[in-house]
Amino acid sequence: MSAEIRPLADLGGTAEGAQSTKPIESLSVIVPVYNEEGNIAPVCQALTDVLAGLGLPYEIIFVNDGSTDGSIGELRQVAKKHPHIKIIDLRRNYGQTAALMAGIDHATGEILIPIDADLQNDPSDIPAMIAKLRDGYDVVSGWRATRQDSAISRNLVSRMANRMISFISGVHLHDYGCTLKAYRSEVIKGFRLYGEMHRFIPIYATWMGAKVCEMPVQHRARKVGHSKYGLERVFKVILDLIVVKFLDRYFVKPIYIFGGFGIAALFLSAIFFLLMIYWKLVDGVSMIQTPMPVLASVTFLVGVMSILMGLLAEILVRIYFESQDRPAYDVRSIIASTSDD
Repeated sequence: MSAEIRPLADLGGTAEGAQSTKPIESLSVIVPVYNEEGNIAPVCQALTDVLAGLGLPYEIIFVNDGSTDGSIGELRQVAKKHPHIKIIDLRRNYGQTAALMAGIDHATGEILIPIDADLQNDPSDIPAMIAKLRDGYDVVSGWRATRQDSAISRNLVSRMANRMISFISGVHLHDYGCTLKAYRSEVIKGFRLYGEMHRFIPIYATWMGAKVCEMPVQHRARKVGHSKYGLERVFKVILDLIVVKFLDRYFVKPIYIFGGFGIAALFLSAIFFLLMIYWKLVDGVSMIQTPMPVLASVTFLVGVMSILMGLLAEILVRIYFESQDRPAYDVRSIIASTSDD
């Protein structure tokens, strides 16, 4: 199906100063669903009303993440009424990140837009996000500036987590947890995400050279159902952030972190050994009367094991790249001289 691409002004943006004129041909909206009975039909109708007015080919991909209520039945009902809907029914509950990955893997659009199924995200923000992409950005991240959630358990904890993520990653966004985002498909298709890492996609994209921006989006109070997230999610996010930072800094050269830790441990072992000898020769203190022999031995073994683990990780990294015929770099573009001189 083809459709005429509307002018940028019709989407709430401006062509003035635009950095990219690459047309947007099609959209894929990805909606993870987990026990959202009662929200399916309203969110489908809201999305259809907005997307139909854009004048672009679109699809709405609902990913049923092992719902135990009547969500899958409602999804089948709306699919009969709307030809643009695709349903991916997962065998069990894998979590939001896996559900988003399933939607991304099955999406055909050039622009991918994940959105929550609970109607707290407003589909009417989608045209403005597309306008931002047409201004030359690769990723547009939603920011729930006026978040309609619990002041302490959700808002305060979220602000603290966002500041910590920004500080550690060096990518400064106000709201990593907002599901509503817009991506150019070529930016996101190569990522494999695990745990709670879907919120870190803008960080990955920035590290890969993508242009990322943030825009305020509307946020509404949940009317049907209840939130699936608790405070334990904060600890998962912190652990996933450590993984993300490690992959950014040391994925290609893991020996730097393992070897660095190993050398530090060997250095401590040498200090403990010399201190043990000093006390023996100068103060006459028996070696078995101090913890120095044990400390020197343990830190020596830790140092040796860390260096060996670094070497093993180096071998695994090389196997990874060579088995996939994948280079350790990404090329943005190749510019060749056209001069005849």
